[in-house]
Amino acid sequence: MNIYPVILCGGSGTRLWPLSRGDAPKQFVHLFGEDEPTLFESTIARLRVEDGFQRPVIVSSEDYRFRVLEGLENADVVPEVVLLEPCARNTAAAIAAAAAVLSRIDPTAIMAVMPSDHIVREIGALAESVRAAAVAAAAGRIVMIGIRPSEPHTGYGYVKPGAVLSCAGAAREAVEFVEKPKLELARQFLASGEHLWNGGFFIMQASVYLQELARLEPATHEGVLAAVREAREDLGFYRLERAAFERCPSVSIDCAIMGRTPLAAVVEAELGWSDVGSWSSVAGAGAPDKDGNVVMGDALLAATVNSLVHTDDRLVATLGLDNVMVISSGDAVLVADRSCAQDVGGVVALLKQRQRPEAYVHLRQHRPWGFFQGLANGNRFQVKVLHVKPGGKLSLQMHHHRSEHWVVVRGTARITVGTEPRYLREGESAYIGATEWHRLENPGTEPLDVIEVQIGSYLGEDDIVRSSDVYNRQSFEKPAPFAAARGARRKPSGETATAARRSAP
Repeated sequence: MNIYPVILCGGSGTRLWPLSRGDAPKQFVHLFGEDEPTLFESTIARLRVEDGFQRPVIVSSEDYRFRVLEGLENADVVPEVVLLEPCARNTAAAIAAAAAVLSRIDPTAIMAVMPSDHIVREIGALAESVRAAAVAAAAGRIVMIGIRPSEPHTGYGYVKPGAVLSCAGAAREAVEFVEKPKLELARQFLASGEHLWNGGFFIMQASVYLQELARLEPATHEGVLAAVREAREDLGFYRLERAAFERCPSVSIDCAIMGRTPLAAVVEAELGWSDVGSWSSVAGAGAPDKDGNVVMGDALLAATVNSLVHTDDRLVATLGLDNVMVISSGDAVLVADRSCAQDVGGVVALLKQRQRPEAYVHLRQHRPWGFFQGLANGNRFQVKVLHVKPGGKLSLQMHHHRSEHWVVVRGTARITVGTEPRYLREGESAYIGATEWHRLENPGTEPLDVIEVQIGSYLGEDDIVRSSDVYNRQSFEKPAPFAAARGARRKPSGETATAARRSAP
């Protein structure tokens, strides 16, 4: 019996703003410190090959493909395949894409579907539960892992277990499934003790899932199969065909399948589970001090009780606070009453409405070659640090409205300005005028850090023209909704950047 972990990692996690943002949702950020793995890295390391499971299938967005690659490298996990969705179509379509691919690889494949942004403390219990559920899955069931509720939460699905299935002693028939009930009904479920939370884990044969999807959601089934048939390989990823995938309705597996199929079953498990759906969940994962405070990062608390302070970049000091959360990340700080933890998504919606880049990007923006981070900006200038990984190479590019000055502060750089390549070492610099073709790369075995000073009439990240890119980004990236660059000024009248790319350079 071959069990393939299927990891879904396309969610946005807006309720964990300002740490979680459009270009770096919660599964890819270090919620508990830079030395701790991300939620994605923890997820892909749970069901490992050495414990008898197959290599994982990753389903993610095109926007996160290089973050997925970085996480796989950090966790030392080799995937079976990484599928890239061209647009968001919820979990029913994402799981179907994995099922369609696995059915080709292994006709009897069993999928252990799980989100990439949850906490599971009891790894052994998860593996044991998946194996138990797989027995029922092999007999044709679609199995959920149920979590004993601790509160009347209205954001989860609830399942009521029935009789034990004859095909598997640990699995029980799911006699009732209610997706995100109203508060009063959730309270009744909690009081009765008869219902479990749906934790987002699904175990089933790939072929069985596709059969039920074809019966219950034929449009999704048809669109996904067409998108898989026309998928194309790109740098080790597999890109689902856009037009076919866009035809799929956006519907969750909960609504499309679990609330309607007669094949639903459930295995109860104690996993030490949390969906980390809000800053309250993050606080719950921490260890409170004697005053009930949870502190993550460099903070000084005075006369402060029952509060959460999370900072990843600077000292935060509080005085006279009670039941407050203070979250500092780069260029944004959130201060709110802890009772408002579920409402942070509304702040993000307001930021998007006002076209604020803080809703989408951090000061530090990751790229396949490393990252760049804003240091300072003002009228007609901007300063960044470029961190290039060993072997990393920026695209060959030019800008219409700005010049750049590079100063190497660590490592050795190979630069091309015009047609002439040359090397720069620590303390050496180079000037690149507007409209000059240029490229920066790290030929060494140690990281390369370069200070970049931009000067010009427009400093937006969409003022870029690429000639070549080893990461094949230009062919697939979408135009930015706005210029996501601090210090950007309005483009000169009558001029338009040749290539609108928020993901430059």
